[in-house]
Formats: sequence, C-alpha cells, structure tokens
Amino acid sequence: MAEWNHYVTMKGTNNGIVVYLDDQCSFERVLDELKNKLQSNNSSGATEITIHSQYRFLSEDQRQLLFNLIDDYSDLTVKDIESYVITREDAYELYENTTVKTVMKTIRSGQVHEVKGDALIIGDINPGGTVLATGNIFVLGKLRGIAHAGVEGDENCIVAASYMHPNQIRIASKISRAPDYDVEGSPREFAFINSSTEQIELEQLQHIQKLRPKLLDVFERGL
Repeated sequence: MAEWNHYVTMKGTNNGIVVYLDDQCSFERVLDELKNKLQSNNSSGATEITIHSQYRFLSEDQRQLLFNLIDDYSDLTVKDIESYVITREDAYELYENTTVKTVMKTIRSGQVHEVKGDALIIGDINPGGTVLATGNIFVLGKLRGIAHAGVEGDENCIVAASYMHPNQIRIASKISRAPDYDVEGSPREFAFINSSTEQIELEQLQHIQKLRPKLLDVFERGL
C-alpha cells in the first residue's frame, strides 16, 4: 500500500470537488501523490474538479503537467485552477481598477478626463465636458456634461453628483440622455442601472446603501 503524506486533499463543496495541493512541499511530491490517488480512485464517469494550489504560484508548465496527469490517469475534468496568489501584473491591474483617481478641477467643454478605476471629480463637469471611468464616477460639484461609468461593461457602477443636471449619463452600454426641454437639476443624486427595468434611473444618495450595499467592496466588481 502506498504511503500518502496528505500533500493532496480532495474535498466536496457546494461548488463541486476541490483538490487542494500542499504549498509547502516540492511540486514533484504533489505530482507523485496526485498520481497515486488518481490510480487508486475506482470511481467512473466524468466529474469536474477545481484545483486549488493555495499559496503556491503555478507556472504555465506546471499547470499543463497537472492537466496532463489528470487526463492520463482519470476521467476527471479540470474546471479551473485557483490560488491565493496573483502575478505582479495582475496585482497592478487590480490596483488600477479598484483605486479612486482624484482630480481637483473643472472639466470644461471639449475636455475628456479618462481613468481606470473610480473617478472622483472635485469640481464641476461643464456642458460638453466628458468623464470616462472603468469604475464609478463621483462628482463633488455640478454634473452638467457627460459621465460614462463602467466603460468596460460593469453594470454595477454608479454616477453620483452633488448636483445632477447632466447632458448624458452612460453606465456600461446603457444611455440616459437629458430631455429636449429644460428641466431643473437635483441635488445629491446618483444614477444606477435598475436590474428589473435594465434602464438607468436616478435616486437620492441616502438610498445608495440599500441599492448598492457592496459599492466599496473591490472584490465584488468582477475583477
């Protein structure tokens, strides 16, 4: 009987079977034990599994070795490979997409201010001025120009302003234009996509906690 050192642990979860790989031993030992467990597994039929390498970073070659081993010695299918670590490039991308970029200026007609992440404008956005952000847009001033939040497709983003009287608001692919007739603006409002109507709607800022309770949780933004 082969001696196993529990370098590989299989656990059933609500999301299926997760195979945890020990992150303290050598990768070769992980492969050896995984091979032994696969050879002794008597179950039949295709089953999807998720491999979790915990705090071990797997190179592309190591990931391919795992795929090949599981394919050669079992009917299992690898759905995903997860870990608690990310590359420096991924970390930089996460930082860029989740930090608030602040400017203290007025966005005038013809000017375009574009950021990755959330945009905080301390000043006005004049008619003809445009702000684009992959995240949310917060305006500590008058929004009278164009604000486009979630430019890469995030429909959970919002546009908030101290005074809301925009030419146009866009969130992801949804557009809300100002009416042809003159209307008064409104103080302390935010725009969001109502999931029921799939349209952009306005609401008072005091309701933001109810409608967007995870607004400040960066891990809920689909990154």
